[in-house]
Amino acid sequence: MPDTVPMKKKNIYIGCSSYNTADWKGVFYPENLPKTKWFEYYCEHFSTYELNSTFYRFPTLKSLQSWHNKTPENFLFSIKAPKQITHIHRFKECRQLIEDFYEVSSEGLAGKLGCVLFQLPPGFDYSASGLELIAGSLNPEFKNVVEFRNQNWWRPEVFEVLKQRNITFCSVNYPKLPSDIMVTSDIGYVRFHGNPKLFYSAYDREILEKAQSEILSANEFKEVFVYFNNTASTAGVLNALEMKELLKSNRV
Repeated sequence: MPDTVPMKKKNIYIGCSSYNTADWKGVFYPENLPKTKWFEYYCEHFSTYELNSTFYRFPTLKSLQSWHNKTPENFLFSIKAPKQITHIHRFKECRQLIEDFYEVSSEGLAGKLGCVLFQLPPGFDYSASGLELIAGSLNPEFKNVVEFRNQNWWRPEVFEVLKQRNITFCSVNYPKLPSDIMVTSDIGYVRFHGNPKLFYSAYDREILEKAQSEILSANEFKEVFVYFNNTASTAGVLNALEMKELLKSNRV
C-alpha cells in the first residue's frame, strides 16, 4: 500500500480517524466522485483507518465484517473501545464486556485488526490502583493502546507498568498535553487531534517533521500507527498526505 513505509526495520501506517467530511470533496475526493465511493477512494491512498464509531455504539459482527470486506487485502484497522468500558464503567466490573469487545473485533476484522485503542476521559486522574485496573484488564494477545487525556498519567511508574505488560502508551498532539512520542512497547501509536483548536487545527510542517524524527529514532518500534483526528476540517487528510510524503522521503 502507498503509505506503508518500511524504515529502520519498522512499518509505518498513516491514516485518518474519519473519512466522511464534506469539505474533503474537491480537496481530496474528486468533485464527481459519489459519496458511496469515498471510502474506496480513501483506501487507495491510505492503508489504515481508525474506527471511532465503536466508541459510541458497541460493534456488531456484521458491521465489522462489512468494514473488513470492503477494504484491500493488506489494509489494517485500529478500533476504539466503547465508552461503556472507558468512560461509564472506567474498567470497573466490565471484564465480560471487554472480552466481548475483543472477541467481536477479532472475529469481525480478522487479519485486518491492527490495534485496540482504549481512550480514557480527562477526568480519569492517575492512581496506582487505576493503573493496575487498566493494565490488568487488557488481553495481552492483542495490540493494546491506552490513550490518557489527563497529564498526571505522564509519569515514570505508568511507563514502567505499561512496558512490563507490553501495552502502548498513546502519543498525542492534543491541547495542553505533552506531545512527545512515547515508547512503552514495540508498537508506536500517535494521534493528532488538532491543536490549538481540537479536531480542526492543521499542523505545520515543523511539527510533522519533529514527530517524524522521533518516530524514526525510536528503535524499539517495529510498527507505528499514525492517525489524524483533526478531520472536522480539511486539515486531517491534508496533514496525513503530507506526513506520508515526509516519511517516504525520510526528510527531517
